[in-house]
Amino acid sequence: MFESLLIIILAGLVGPVLAAGSRPLIPAVIGELIAGICIGRSGLDWVDPTTPANALLYGLGFAMLMLVAGSHVDLGAPGMRAGLRSGALAVGVVAVLSLPVGLAIGAVLEPGAPALLFPVLLAGSSAAVAFPILEERGLVGPGVALLLVWIPMADALTVLLMPLALIGAARIPEALAGDALIVACTVGALWLGMRLGRSPVALTLRDRSQSRGWALQLRVTLLILVVLSVIATRTGGSTLLAGFGAGMILARLQEPTRLEVQLSGIAEGFFVPAFFVLIGAQIDLRSLANDPPAIALAVVMALCGLAIHLAAGRAAAPAPWSGFGLAAAAQLGLPAAAASLGLSTGALSPSVAAAIVLSGCLTVLPAAIGTRKLADVLAPPSSA
Repeated sequence: MFESLLIIILAGLVGPVLAAGSRPLIPAVIGELIAGICIGRSGLDWVDPTTPANALLYGLGFAMLMLVAGSHVDLGAPGMRAGLRSGALAVGVVAVLSLPVGLAIGAVLEPGAPALLFPVLLAGSSAAVAFPILEERGLVGPGVALLLVWIPMADALTVLLMPLALIGAARIPEALAGDALIVACTVGALWLGMRLGRSPVALTLRDRSQSRGWALQLRVTLLILVVLSVIATRTGGSTLLAGFGAGMILARLQEPTRLEVQLSGIAEGFFVPAFFVLIGAQIDLRSLANDPPAIALAVVMALCGLAIHLAAGRAAAPAPWSGFGLAAAAQLGLPAAAASLGLSTGALSPSVAAAIVLSGCLTVLPAAIGTRKLADVLAPPSSA
């Protein structure tokens, strides 16, 4: 176990090394993915991402990533309100374009796969990929409010819809009920936090925690995250929704900078890099070598996804609209989840599952280019 953990930690260092330049084109996440591919199924096969320990690390990393991403989304902020209309318009344009294009891709390139899966994948975005890149570029605040609405909205909708194409109809109500329960628990936790967070007892505990090094706020935050994640795993709900909900609670409660630093250390220092390394380790490029149609599927899916999001950016985003469109086109978590679920249910062959994951990986570099364009225009000079 510790040998595998050592390799994962070392592989996670590749990302910062490749992104260490003053104006890096490649963000850290791409380096972590490349390292994961090299040590996983497609390369040296040093790490098995399916072991219980690595599966737990993968799940915790994804939940922590979504927690950090959600902590940047305060729906009550004026900038977020300003982005609601344009973000909803972008999601609508993507949905309208994805349906016919996705059905055509499925009919022509992979008629044996579930037809509705491809429109859902094309419509998706990935907060798990885009938000770390945006933060790395210094792109936070009202200037990117459109993306802070567009990406989570598309992410949540497609995560809710994706299982409909791959799991049995009998499990769909349970999964939707799980998501509804996660939302209800998120709202309840937020209500309790706003009512009790300023009480004398809470303030006393906060002061004692700070003076005595208890890190109580971090413990409570992780408790909320794990509770919501348990609900997701027990009911078939979305872990993305659980992590994002916990992060949005923090954003609305406006927790102190100390907690933000603690979360950043535990998430960005370990769990999030491990998550991206393990995603790379899951990709089996060898299964694509003897399957040209699957390779074509990966390339066409990536190109069509980029084109659809660029069209939505042209319709809904200000200049530079192409930067917004490319940033929102980034995908990884949804294709990886679809491939895993498709393999477990027998709905997808190994080569098609690998092609779906590869198509998501092919959108990450264009997304990095798009965020670079946004940073040149929107980010302060000191963060460029």
